[in-house]
Amino acid sequence: MSHLLFHDGQFYRDDKVIAGANSRALRYGDGLFETMVWRFGTIPLFQFHVERLFHGMQLLGFEKPVDWNDAWIAERIRQLVHRNGHEPLARIRLMILRGDGSPFDHRNNYPHLIMQSWSLPQHTREWQQEGLKTGLHETARKAIDGIANCKTNNYLPSLLAAREAASRHWDDALLLNTAGRICESSIANCFVFMENKWLTPPLGEGPVAGTVRRHILETAETNGVPVEEKPLNAGDLFNADAMVLTNAVQGLRWVSSFGKKHFSNEPSKILFDALVRPLMV
Repeated sequence: MSHLLFHDGQFYRDDKVIAGANSRALRYGDGLFETMVWRFGTIPLFQFHVERLFHGMQLLGFEKPVDWNDAWIAERIRQLVHRNGHEPLARIRLMILRGDGSPFDHRNNYPHLIMQSWSLPQHTREWQQEGLKTGLHETARKAIDGIANCKTNNYLPSLLAAREAASRHWDDALLLNTAGRICESSIANCFVFMENKWLTPPLGEGPVAGTVRRHILETAETNGVPVEEKPLNAGDLFNADAMVLTNAVQGLRWVSSFGKKHFSNEPSKILFDALVRPLMV
């Protein structure tokens, strides 16, 4: 079934061809994306999404149009969700693409904007009784560099990790960074529970600057939840009591296994109830 997408100020059927053969986005992955949730007329952690998007655009040299602000983006998302009939819950994908040109074309900095929406089942946002089965992807590694924390269209390491997860009947796979330490999963940030506190790789280890990750770090102390940023080796996961994966769409999912290691869900449920459930309801 065809739906509408938003592209550079207009709504089109989502089967419309957006990028041609000369597109820098198609040729080189030159762009960014955001994944958000529309929930009963609001977007949880919307300010975090907008800040990350605009920061990424600045890093990649896009020229932000003067009318692009929080309210402008939110209104376009509202119109898209309404036109597609995707209330009350929807997944939103916002993409920024550069136009045609060669790698050395420094003049083409206009951000072409695409937005899509899909209906999102309510159970996606609830505590899941069944945990995720995960493993370690070792073919591709995540670079530790100046754009590692952005959601760029250069998605190959995560794509390869997701493909391996599917082929091995895992729900997700963890990625290493180029230093050989745990970075993130193919679609989420990771937290592990060790010695009565939650640990997550710092941004200097190369993970995406996730919005739920940021929310947990900024609200943990006031809610009495011990959380710390710390580099993690794969071996640390085998000494952990619990592990969770976090992203904007699913919020928080507890991990039941990493390879042959099995985890409890009790610390994860406490973390979910204290910090993440308020984003879901």
